[in-house]
Parts: sequence; structure tokens; C-alpha cells
Amino acid sequence: MLLLVGLGNPGPEHQRQRHNIGFMAIDAIADRYRFAPFKKRFQGELAEGVLDGVKTLLLKPQTYMNNSGRSVGEAAHFYKLPPASIVVAHDELDLAPGKLRVKLGGGHAGHNGLRSLDAHIGPDYRRIRLGIGHPGKERVLGFVLQNFAKDEQTWLEPLLEAVAEAAPALARQDDIGFMNKVALRLTPPRNEPPKTTKTKE
Repeated sequence: MLLLVGLGNPGPEHQRQRHNIGFMAIDAIADRYRFAPFKKRFQGELAEGVLDGVKTLLLKPQTYMNNSGRSVGEAAHFYKLPPASIVVAHDELDLAPGKLRVKLGGGHAGHNGLRSLDAHIGPDYRRIRLGIGHPGKERVLGFVLQNFAKDEQTWLEPLLEAVAEAAPALARQDDIGFMNKVALRLTPPRNEPPKTTKTKE
């Protein structure tokens, strides 16, 4: 079983904020693979489905970002899941907008959602780091709680679509394959150079 978690804040006022890109990724996966409707469970919203033959749970904690670990910890305890079977999608300031990396374990780097998860399930879960860019140290809080700008949709929507398309690789624990598939999906095709014809002088 795979527990795939998206981090964010509940409520329509937070829906399109940069801090909620984890929720957006989970919704994209649910839509693409026709998961069952989300239901209230484990202090969050939970949907069940299948990715590549593996039973998969999608969880969006409704505890607000700073207490995300309470919701994830309840679900992990109920299903007796080890951290390696938990994948968490979250916003990442230290990656350029539209970039993605998957990482196993590590520190929380000041991210309060990850800090809460570490406290409840330990640090050894897998993370999908979704780059939103860094506005500078003094502007972080306002930046993550702002809606994505209109011009950011040019990379946001393709990124979410690529994450959803590649998600079955996560169920196979093929994190490198997942990253490669996302990167290929986001790489524009190379245009062939125009053919030139030689002319006689």
C-alpha cells in the first residue's frame, strides 16, 4: 500500500496559494486515475484508488500546515505503514519554479509541515519537492501564502499534469523513473534546424 500525502492549508481562501501546491498535485492524481471521492478521515480528506496495481491512499491533511503530522501519523498508524510507504508532496522554496526532485529522508529546512511530519512519523519518508522559487528571506511568509500569479500558470499546470502522469512510478518505488518521466514530459521538443539549400555562385 502507498500513502500519498499532499501538504497545504484547508479552505477556499488558501486553495490557489503557493503553499498548497501539494494539495494541487494530489487533486491532479485523483482526477487522472479516477480515485473514489474524498471523505473526511484521519483529520484530513482521504481518497482510495489504485496506481500500477498498488492500492493507494491520497491524503490531504485538514489540520493546517503546521500540524500536518497529526493527520499523517493517524493514517500511518491505522494502516501500519512504514515511512518508506509514505510519499509527501510539498512546496519547495529552494528549487526553481516548476522544478521537481524526489528525496528520501533528510531535514525539514524550516518547512513547518515537514517539521510536524518528522515529529509524528520520523524523517524517513519520501518527499516530492515541488519548486516554487525563493523570494528572499524577508519575504517568505507572504510569498507562500499568496496565490500563484497568472504568469506562473504557464509552468504550474504542466507540472501538475506531469506529476499525475508519472505517479504510477511512485507506487513501484521507482523514484528515479518518476523524476525522469516528469522531466521528459516538461522538456519541450527540439525544433529541427531549417534545411538550407546551396546556391551556385
